[in-house]
Amino acid sequence: MIAVWYSILLLVLLASAGSASTLYSTQADQVQAAEAINASPGLVALYGPILDVHSKGELAMTKMTVVYAVLVALMLLFVVRRHTRMDEENGQAELLGGTALRTTGPLAAALTFGAGVSVALGLLAAAGNIATGLPVAGSLAFGACWAGTGLVATGLTALACQISPSARTCAGIAVSAILGLFVVRAVGDTTEASWLSWLSPFGWNTHLRAFSETRWWVLLLYIASAAALAGAAWTLRLSRDLGGGLVAPRPGPATGSPRLADAIALSLRVHAPMLVGWTVGMAVLGLVFGAISPSFDAFDSPSIQQMLQRLGGAGAFRDTLLGAVVSVVALIVTCFAIAVVNHGGSDEQDGRTEQILATATSRTRAFVATAIVAIGGATWLLAVVGVGLAIGVGNDTGHSFARLVASPLSQAPAVWTVIALSLLCYALRSRWAILGWGLLVVFATLGQIGELLNLPDWTLQLSPFTHSPAMPLQPFELGPALALTGIAAAVLVGAWLRFRGRDIG
Repeated sequence: MIAVWYSILLLVLLASAGSASTLYSTQADQVQAAEAINASPGLVALYGPILDVHSKGELAMTKMTVVYAVLVALMLLFVVRRHTRMDEENGQAELLGGTALRTTGPLAAALTFGAGVSVALGLLAAAGNIATGLPVAGSLAFGACWAGTGLVATGLTALACQISPSARTCAGIAVSAILGLFVVRAVGDTTEASWLSWLSPFGWNTHLRAFSETRWWVLLLYIASAAALAGAAWTLRLSRDLGGGLVAPRPGPATGSPRLADAIALSLRVHAPMLVGWTVGMAVLGLVFGAISPSFDAFDSPSIQQMLQRLGGAGAFRDTLLGAVVSVVALIVTCFAIAVVNHGGSDEQDGRTEQILATATSRTRAFVATAIVAIGGATWLLAVVGVGLAIGVGNDTGHSFARLVASPLSQAPAVWTVIALSLLCYALRSRWAILGWGLLVVFATLGQIGELLNLPDWTLQLSPFTHSPAMPLQPFELGPALALTGIAAAVLVGAWLRFRGRDIG
């Protein structure tokens, strides 16, 4: 998993750093692009400000400094949770505890491992920037900010994993905290309350000024915060029982509902809390980007206005950015579906699927239950984002409410295709369900940065997301959508046939 995360992060970094010289041939072009970003509150909220418009490094690393730092934080979330709360939940920590191992041994190992992963990523990021020709000092500072973000995420996740006995709940707490820090930074960067950005590690990434008059003392903020969070997690671990948490789980009813005798109803009930959380998050995401979208074309500089006219006007520029947001949303929503499929794989490995099949439930019903929640949930989330986007934009657009709602839904056939492939991996073998994450990484790389990497056109066409229209800028095309839907249906049938015929477990 670490290798996959490293690969995608470093590929994007190299593509971004290497393309800066191609996209901006003169310093005047670089300054113009930097001023265009700073002039748009929407872009500043998304990427953060460029403090030195004459710095090529700051412009090249605009997306990497904040947006991809969030991915760094999420990587450490998965790593730390895997070796703390998940090990407690599946009983491995208890087995280790039966040996000559201290109570805090697993936590100490997870913190050490997380810190090592963060530092190694920072060094690789610095080496990648240096290899593309960016200044050595600035590259080291940028690598340090990614490493610092990872250290803070390590401590934050370790603390979250002490709160609830449920690994899912702990992940939800950590994700909410990371997204909250991103929002705090965005508010601080786009309002007069600029001091708010100093409360977030994502804000520190910008204030470090890696490629211009570097503030090396900012690195102390990462270290102090990570140490404080890790110390709090350590203290809480000593005060709780193995497998327990600060918040005790609420006991369920003594007798389950008769509706839960159906595999589909049971699957919906199990995933309901996650689906509700994702629904709220996607609704907020759509509302926020819809609300800030009018600022995408609010530029005062005459030179920037001329540049926008060459691109097709400010409206086309805004639609382009909305299309980019929609494409990223499709990747995020696919993560929900793949998580559902992986949960089905975990249920089978832990013996729960065998218990269900010991009743009158057929294999077909069990497989369909996972497929319905994964595909139906992802489609629902795309619709939620669309409604939030349309409400957020309001009347300040030339597009109808229905078109804005349809923009994320136009990505549904591509999302269904990836989900079907993930279900096929699960159907081949339960442990192969995790390969769905690898497929998503490959398709995301091809779709998002394939052109920047100068990959052959036929490789770009392998990604289902490449065939989805960038609505609302581009019109919806029925042909590619039907083709992707047909591929998804065929793969699903193959997965179902395989699941019916193989051994469980």
